Amino acid sequence: MFNLITRVQSAANQALTSASILSGLVIILTLLQLYRDNVWSINTTTISGIEAKSSVKYSFQYGSINRKPKENVKISFDLDTDLSDLWNWNTKQVFVYLTAEYPGKSNGSSNKVTFWDKIIKDKKDAKLSLKGQRGKYSVWDVEKSFRGRNATVKLEWNIQPHIGPLIFGETSNVGHFEFPQNENKKQ
Repeated sequence: MFNLITRVQSAANQALTSASILSGLVIILTLLQLYRDNVWSINTTTISGIEAKSSVKYSFQYGSINRKPKENVKISFDLDTDLSDLWNWNTKQVFVYLTAEYPGKSNGSSNKVTFWDKIIKDKKDAKLSLKGQRGKYSVWDVEKSFRGRNATVKLEWNIQPHIGPLIFGETSNVGHFEFPQNENKKQ
């Protein structure tokens, strides 16, 4: 009953229990600090100067199926934000991304696409001031065209901690633009 295996198992169980309790405390303290800093209502973000450009692509990489043309949209924008409140002692990095939400094909549905993203690895890089920034991604809709629909642009974020779950949120200020009509496409 008091052999070496039993003692090793007991010590391992004690270590695992202690590590689990410590990890739980770290997670709780991190969330409490983020709530105290009120990071879910960051309002220091300004998204402006949004210009959308539409084009027709025939490549599979741009949503085309069987070489049928597909409308793609890219944007450029201005962004000023300070995300330094998202950083604390448990933050490894922050992933930020600019999304546009617009009405979908059926009534009541909406679509959401990502135009730009960035990984911020240090608190000193958490202040972003971008002018005329081009979106990283060319997006297409499940329909043939965006047809002049209005879109709401938001800056969303994801805190990736050293210990604990991913924490998602978005800034409270938004921008708006209308998808352009593509004049030289065939429907």
